Amino acid sequence: MSLDNLRDLYQQVILERYKKPRHKGKTDPIDRYQKGHNPSCGDTIELTLHLEDDPQGDPSVKRISDVKFEGEGCAISMASADLMAEALRGKTTDEALEMVQKFQAMMRGEAEFPADLRKLNVMQGVAQFPVRIKCANLSWHTLKAALETAQGEQPEFVSNEAES
Repeated sequence: MSLDNLRDLYQQVILERYKKPRHKGKTDPIDRYQKGHNPSCGDTIELTLHLEDDPQGDPSVKRISDVKFEGEGCAISMASADLMAEALRGKTTDEALEMVQKFQAMMRGEAEFPADLRKLNVMQGVAQFPVRIKCANLSWHTLKAALETAQGEQPEFVSNEAES
């Protein structure tokens, strides 16, 4: 596939997810809640997660049963949130935090996701536009904060302004 065709495919997927997100709304119940904001462009996101106990019975392990988001922003930030929500279902919280690191590395051009998560790789094209990387990373920063906030604790509003 030529580079132009690949770029067109990436843009098509991003626009499709922006126009018809599959994971918009709020989880029921809400086990984690986090707001995120990108002050440089005004994108905002509210992320909710439903966590379940590990089926193997390990009390220290939680699995992400559902992820939903609400917010306003550009096509890149909303598509990234929708793709992220889909990819997280069934992952442990530790696996999700590893995915945050992998996504951020991908935005720096240092990594990509394996075949089972290849849909996330459509966001690689954003790395060509450094000013838009914050848009793609917003939902991932928000996820990290949500997972690192203890249940029942009042979360702070997350901003990705310090991101380089």
